[in-house]
Amino acid sequence: MTNHIENKTIIEYRPPKAEMNPWRPHCFLNEPERQRDGTVKSVNTIFLTNRECPFKCVMCDLWRHTLEKPTPKGAIPAQIKYALDRLPNAPVVKLYNSGNFFDGKAIPRDDYRKIAQLLSEVEHVIVENHPKLIGPFIPEFRDLLSATFEIAIGLETIHPVAMPRLNKQITRENFSEAVRFLTSHNISSRAFILLNPPFLKGVVENRDWCLKTVQFAFDSGVSSCSIIPTRDGNGIMEKLREEGDYEPPSISSLEDVFEEALSLNRGRIFCDVWDLHRFSECEQCITERKERLQNMNLSQEISPKVQCICN
Repeated sequence: MTNHIENKTIIEYRPPKAEMNPWRPHCFLNEPERQRDGTVKSVNTIFLTNRECPFKCVMCDLWRHTLEKPTPKGAIPAQIKYALDRLPNAPVVKLYNSGNFFDGKAIPRDDYRKIAQLLSEVEHVIVENHPKLIGPFIPEFRDLLSATFEIAIGLETIHPVAMPRLNKQITRENFSEAVRFLTSHNISSRAFILLNPPFLKGVVENRDWCLKTVQFAFDSGVSSCSIIPTRDGNGIMEKLREEGDYEPPSISSLEDVFEEALSLNRGRIFCDVWDLHRFSECEQCITERKERLQNMNLSQEISPKVQCICN
């Protein structure tokens, strides 16, 4: 494909969207997570339903469960209440919305106060946001919270060729400036980092640039990094795979990168284990290997590798 893939082309390759109810979250779950102070706490994650992100990243499939139109006022508080009424009490809440919390057409700013009220008993709140959507509305929302506040930012990769071709429309400088802004307002941050993004080739290049991106994120001031194996399934990624511009990571390469990132001792490293079987060709060890990675997420220590005939 050409160096730059336009929004129109990305959209043309998409399969159909799911039908979404703006008054219900896409889904919600409870899981443990290692905190900055070393404790492990219960976390409620709510995947909100809202307007699609305006940035059409090449690798993204989160648009599948979003709305075509701006989110109605009052819908987000209704979704949060619906989920919290069905989840156990937890001191940490993640509000993930397949895009940007501070996109006013995704999360109406008139709803900020009501959202904060629903989270009044929570210790820590995490949302996700694009590094270009930065402004005074962020500390204003933080001031409504009784909790500490954190923003997760998709850095993806700092590879000089792949980064602009992902169509995320950010630079290394955008990311660093966003983290500095948040830090100056006493807001912590974490980075999402891709293993095997499109336009990189080979195990070594993908591993090296994943680790360089982790180091850059910590140098910029984030408190943690989440390593995400890049998946296909959004249409354009299948096309890139056919053309040799994307190769899925193996579970072994994910394990190796996770171990090396932990060994840097720069901060918390998390490994995304969702749908992990997609990266494994062995049914005998996948369950144990997933459990190992989950345990390492919580302990932040490297566990012995799972022994199997496949390795």
